[in-house]
Amino acid sequence: MATSGVFAMDGVLADAVTKEGLTDWGPGDFQEPLAVLLDDYPGAGLNAIGEHILRSGLVHSLRMRLRTQEWIRRHPEILEEHIEAPIVVVGMMRSGTTLLQRLLAADERLHCARGWEVVEAAPKLGYDFAGTDPRIAISEMRENKSRELAPELFAIHPMYAREAEEEIVFLADAFLSHVPESGAHLPTYRSWLNTQDFEPAYDYLHRMLRFLQWQKRQRGVTAGRWVLKSPAHLGYLETLRAQFPDVHIVHMHRDPRTTVASGASLNATLHAMHADNVDTNRVGTQWLERMGWTNDRAMAARDGWADESSRVTDIHYGDAVADPIGQVGRIYAALGMPLTDAVVAAMSDWLASRPREVPRPPYDLAAYGLTDAQVDERFDLYNKRFRKDD
Repeated sequence: MATSGVFAMDGVLADAVTKEGLTDWGPGDFQEPLAVLLDDYPGAGLNAIGEHILRSGLVHSLRMRLRTQEWIRRHPEILEEHIEAPIVVVGMMRSGTTLLQRLLAADERLHCARGWEVVEAAPKLGYDFAGTDPRIAISEMRENKSRELAPELFAIHPMYAREAEEEIVFLADAFLSHVPESGAHLPTYRSWLNTQDFEPAYDYLHRMLRFLQWQKRQRGVTAGRWVLKSPAHLGYLETLRAQFPDVHIVHMHRDPRTTVASGASLNATLHAMHADNVDTNRVGTQWLERMGWTNDRAMAARDGWADESSRVTDIHYGDAVADPIGQVGRIYAALGMPLTDAVVAAMSDWLASRPREVPRPPYDLAAYGLTDAQVDERFDLYNKRFRKDD
């Protein structure tokens, strides 16, 4: 364990404690995964800006943990919140997961985590829930700064303050997540993750959803089930289902040649924000390996579910783009939920007014040392099972 330097465990923990004035970390062992991550960062070739960005992110995660625990100490009823039958959208990056989640979130009967909620999930202590939440304006400022200072990143992965956002941040806050490897070369942490039980991360996710639901209730928002989304869940469907036994999975599909190239592009952009020298071929190889590993695990998990046909709705990217509300209708039919005229109108309004994404920078497999043949070979089983021309 690193005991000195920028990524020393004691220093990172102390900064969070000092900033919040709190010392109770709550349940769950987060320090072991955090220690493995901290030990790997010094060898990642980070520049000074990258060290600052990544260390600040770790301290922020710890601050949210401390603050959340204090809110729960003061309001133990938070842990009595029930997360009922969540709808979880999964799929590789650029497979339409964001489109489907945000379209479903237009239904006021469903909860979602907005961008401003995941950036600072725990409000400052003593916050009064009446009125406009100040975190919204703060998140909008961050959105605008991201557009200005990191336009390439925002083009690839835009995050809007008021739109539904994925909950991957809560897995990252547990320090059991593939987020760090997307932004730095971390071979030890990356390999270590492959052997770990992610139950503590999903325990933390469940805890944070209860906290968010309780906050919504304080604001008078009383929807029913949640609509969640993250490509990260693909490799952990068994763990996800163990945490939420009544979950319904919406599995999005697209040609892996496109999704792998897109993911490699995002990762290379993140690496370049944190390091002066980025081996794009290594980034491509590692992302191909990770996505292959993830999809193998997803298919194996689904193969073990006797009730798979009622638990999973498969949707292809091309179908979602061509007829988004029609595909939502398939999900609602599987759930036994009525797709009312009012919901269709709300979804149509969202489609007409949704944020228009700026053009993404060009990317292809060759830029990351990959070929179509390599991707086709690695995803042979996936393609035989799910491939459909988009």
